[in-house]
This record gives sequence, C-alpha cells and structure tokens, in this order.
Amino acid sequence: MDALTAKNMMAYVAQKMVASEPVLTKYDQAIGDGDHGIGMERGFKAVAELLDSDYQPEDVSKLLLKIGSTMMATMGGASGAIFGTLFRSGAKSIKGATELDTATLSTFLAGGLQGVYDRGGAKPGDKTMIDALVAAVEKSEQLSGSLTDTLPAIAQAAAQGVEATKDMIATTGKAKTLGERSLGHPDPGAMSMAFILQYMNEYATEQVTA
Repeated sequence: MDALTAKNMMAYVAQKMVASEPVLTKYDQAIGDGDHGIGMERGFKAVAELLDSDYQPEDVSKLLLKIGSTMMATMGGASGAIFGTLFRSGAKSIKGATELDTATLSTFLAGGLQGVYDRGGAKPGDKTMIDALVAAVEKSEQLSGSLTDTLPAIAQAAAQGVEATKDMIATTGKAKTLGERSLGHPDPGAMSMAFILQYMNEYATEQVTA
C-alpha cells in the first residue's frame, strides 16, 4: 500500500472514528469521565480535514507522523497524548517507509506501543488501550503477507484485547477510583485502538480492489 492509498485509508478511518463518538462516550460514561469519545471525535475530525485537503504525504512514515501531530495538537487530555504518541512514535520507527505492508504495520504498532509505555507507564492488564495494542502487536509479529490477508487477524486480536479488559480492574485514570465496579466494562481507550485497526481492515479488505 503506497502513501496515497494509506492516506485514503486513514481518511476512511478518521470518518469512521468520528462516527464512533456515541459508542465511545457511552462506554466511557460507565467507567471514566465520559469525554473519551468527544476527544477522539475532535482529533479525528482534524485528521479528516487534513486528509481531505490537498496534503500529499512524501511517504507512509511522514503521513502517520503528521496524523499523530494533528491528534496531539487538537485532542488535549490523556487520550490526545497517548494516541498522538502512538502515531508519532510508530511513525518514527518506520522512518522512510514508502509502502505500508504487514511488516511495516507491525513495526509501526510495536514502535507506537514502546512510545506509549515510555509516556504513560501503564502495562498490560491495567485496563487501558495497551491491552488492545499489545494483542495487535503480538499477532502482527506472527504474520506475513499482504495487508488484505493479515489485517483481519490483527484487528480481531485487538478486539479480543478489548474483550479481555472487561475482566480487569482499572488501575489508572478515573476508572481507578471505581475499583471492582470497573469490572464487566470494556476500556474505552482499548475500544478506540481496536476500532482504528477494524476500520483499517475494512478499507484494506473491502474498499481497495487489486
């Protein structure tokens, strides 16, 4: 997938993330401040505006770096820092990449995960977006081939990571104050992580013709 196709894919992801605001808000109201969906909507609206403009990315790395910078500048709050860091750190780990393939995506996700670790200090099992991201990284590292073949499994792994957060007690953020009352609810940040990969998968497998 070249930089222009990746730009079109991320424009699709941005539109779908904006439309996901109500469901993210609903789940964040259960265990958080209720503003996660609004933050994601704000960030991805800005990304959609960027990608709908005449912006032409030089390569895949610079595209993803620009997306991360845009999110960081517009979202505010913890989510802006975390998801902005995900994209920026991931982009730096694939510097100069002109094609987005399975190996590049895997390196991007792993680099993003390391950036989030360094920034936030959360770890797997803490009921955060890391639980979905780690699952996606681990799956992506087992796979090779075209994105059309591998993204379904990577997106599915992230979704299973979200499901696993229902059985976790939150240790960070507002949900931490709920203790065991956070049980049974999925983490909204993990949902956002899984949605991003789900929408990438939808675009790669349904929108693009070989």
